[in-house]
Amino acid sequence: MLQAVGQLSVRTRRTGLLDITGQVSGWIDQQAVGDGLVTLFCRHTSASLLINENAAPAVRRDLQRYF
Repeated sequence: MLQAVGQLSVRTRRTGLLDITGQVSGWIDQQAVGDGLVTLFCRHTSASLLINENAAPAVRRDLQRYF
């Protein structure tokens, strides 16, 4: 079984939602893995990881309004 470990650093200037899909996908592509499992761990105490579909712009607006 192949296993890869990496770290993604994200700096923000304000509160809000930040889409990291491209960064995560880019890292996965570099690993040359066809099938598998990705585990994301958020180390910051006041940050959260939210996974949702991003097909409709209304989804992001609704989430920002809610939070």
